[in-house]
Amino acid sequence: MVAYLVLLFAVFSRFLPHIFSTTAIGFTAVGGGLLYFGARRSRWQTIIAVLALMGADYYLTVFAYGYAFHTSAYLITWVWYAAICLLGHQMLSGKPSALRVAGGVMASATSFFILSNFAVWMGSFMYPHTVAGLSACYIAAIPFYANDVISTAITAGALFGLPALASSVVETMREAQGNHIA
Repeated sequence: MVAYLVLLFAVFSRFLPHIFSTTAIGFTAVGGGLLYFGARRSRWQTIIAVLALMGADYYLTVFAYGYAFHTSAYLITWVWYAAICLLGHQMLSGKPSALRVAGGVMASATSFFILSNFAVWMGSFMYPHTVAGLSACYIAAIPFYANDVISTAITAGALFGLPALASSVVETMREAQGNHIA
């Protein structure tokens, strides 16, 4: 159940800039939420996460941005959603370590940065289709990459770290109680 609440929060986080009428909010719980959902649900349930985020993409494109919706513009993003869920399942199922969570965070943010900006470069006329144009596209996206790394680290850190911290505190309290009785 918690994984579904996390998924809803991830989807909701996509709407935050529009709710507050600002694009200054550089936070999204998508990467961390997908890692967590993938780690806590079976692989086949990845489709649920992808469908939820596809719905958000459609709504934002058509209603928030006022653009025509073209499925081809989102295929790479949708494949990425599934890949991050599956990465979470593979890397973080069971009892994840801090190193695995950090690896998942960096893999999530970096893969999105590489794929999404390559797609922007390929599919638009904003940047010339040259090495210099591709470089300019990636350089312009660095602030977004930084926001994604931070957002994903906060989300995944909280989702995986807080339960581990709570478990550690409970174990310490049990040990202290056992020592007090003896």
